[in-house]
Order: sequence, then C-alpha cells, then structure tokens
Amino acid sequence: MAGDGIDRRALDQFVNNLQREFDKRPIRIAVEADMPELPQVGGATVNNYNGPVFNGDVSGAQIAWNNDTVTQNQQHTSTVAPGYEELARFVTDLMRQLPQVGLDEQDLADAEAAGNDLLTEVTQAEPEKGRVRRAITALRGVLAPVATGAVTGLAAGAQDFAQTAITGLTGIV
Repeated sequence: MAGDGIDRRALDQFVNNLQREFDKRPIRIAVEADMPELPQVGGATVNNYNGPVFNGDVSGAQIAWNNDTVTQNQQHTSTVAPGYEELARFVTDLMRQLPQVGLDEQDLADAEAAGNDLLTEVTQAEPEKGRVRRAITALRGVLAPVATGAVTGLAAGAQDFAQTAITGLTGIV
C-alpha cells in the first residue's frame, strides 16, 4: 500500500541494523528446570504420573504422599489357636532371623512362604495339622543343607543357627 505513510525501505534498513547488532551481541537467557533430566529410554513407553498409582491389591496399605513428615501405625492381631502358641513364637523368631543367614533368593523365598503359611494356619480356629506339618517340613528342608554344611558362603554362625532351628522345629511338633 503506497499511501499508508510507512517508509518500507527505511523500516527494512532499521530491522537490518537491529539484526546486525543482535548478531554482534547475542542475547543469552539462563533457563533452570525444577525437575532432574529424565533418562533416555529407547523405544519404550514412559508414563509419568503425578500421584500414587496402584497396580494390584492394596488391602491394608498405608501411603503418605506429598508430606514433610509422616507417622503411621497399623496393628494386625491374630489369635493363635490353643496348643500352637510356642510354635508360632518360634517360627516368628525364625522368620525374623532368616534374612541374615545368607540364603540364596529362592531358598529365602521358599522359607518365608513356608513360615507365612504356617503362621496363617495356626491362626485359624481349627488349624489343619497336615498343613502345619508340611510347612515345618518345608522349613526344615530349606535349612537342612545349611545345617549340614552343604551350602557354603553363608553368614558366620549360619550352620549353628540352622541346626538349632531344625532341632526347635522338630521338638515343638
């Protein structure tokens, strides 16, 4: 438009002069991000969630999210069937000490599963004796190679611990 009163040549000259000055002295702006850089995952789908995500059973779970300090308590009390109190106490102590023995992952998982099965069974109104015996047998089976020294690379005192545990499990039954 010829009659708009704007000198296009002068405007182009002004823009060119500005561009030369910007080229001489580039503008730098520091950018800071609050989040750490995410790892590069090749070809995978990455889902970013801004809250808790549960995949599976969360019965009895406790979560604290976006808190500075948290105190949570939970009590689960089961009554042991009469006559099984000593066994339950012994197996509970055994389970508490098992991770320090140095068993491989599979043996530890098997022992924990047998111990949990036994404790679940003795809290029933009428524990099934066959299940209790099978759980005790499974615990002794995991501990037997340790007690005899057939398994090496275990924690110091593991052999004595296993022998004591097998004797205790046998004596209580």
